[in-house]
Amino acid sequence: MAERGTLLLAATPIGRVEDASPRLARELAAADVVAAEDTRRLRRLTDDLRVTPRGRVVSYFEGNEARRTVELVEELEAGATVVLVTDAGMPSVSDPGYRLVTAAVAGGHRVSVLPGPSAVLAALAVSGLPVDRFCFEGFLPRRSGERARRLVALAAEPRTMVVFEAPHRTAATLAAMSETFGADRAAVVCRELTKTHEEVRRGSLAELVAWSAEGVRGEVTLVVGGAPAPTSAAYDVVALVAEHEAAGMSRREAIAEVTRETGLRRREVYEAVHRRVEGP
Repeated sequence: MAERGTLLLAATPIGRVEDASPRLARELAAADVVAAEDTRRLRRLTDDLRVTPRGRVVSYFEGNEARRTVELVEELEAGATVVLVTDAGMPSVSDPGYRLVTAAVAGGHRVSVLPGPSAVLAALAVSGLPVDRFCFEGFLPRRSGERARRLVALAAEPRTMVVFEAPHRTAATLAAMSETFGADRAAVVCRELTKTHEEVRRGSLAELVAWSAEGVRGEVTLVVGGAPAPTSAAYDVVALVAEHEAAGMSRREAIAEVTRETGLRRREVYEAVHRRVEGP
């Protein structure tokens, strides 16, 4: 029985080829199979790295993922090392790869990662917004109605959000965010990260809407600040506590539950309740 193969997810530069690691060059040269989102772009990359893949090079993109996944799993079954790359950044992160990873894991094959450039992390790092907690939303829906519904669902998200967007839709997306999140919400447009014409534009959503009106070019990653933490004034916390007490909770339990429900600090809820009960 053949030894099971390995699937290696390899990050590629998002801009400058100098960001490629020596290990990436070695793995591309040594792999039994290299699956690339665009084989022409892979050829340019390997030429720049001065390496020649000794294995078979195949395409792996949205249009052939289902069929090609079956073929690549067969390669893994035969003991091959398969290196998966996308046009830029990390495979399976808003790019082809998730289907293959799932199939490889289900088949009991080793799945490993060759870390490297990531537009998501690069944009977060330079944004100047809080990055202790964040969420990645990928590309928003293209249709305005679907996009609007998605933004409404994100309006109360407290974490910093990262969004990919096409340059020709960036102005419309910023305008929709401004309308839904509020014109004063802090945001950052990261354009052409790590490339010659890199630009990082910071400001409120209203300011960025005005900036983008003349058009935006290049690869775009948006970073948007999370919703501000609610204050006790945004809730009738006393009424909420009273409802839970009427349902059988002790005051301590009710305060803890309202704290969980609203995201407020326990002390804020406690003080609001006791101010109302005891008076000023």
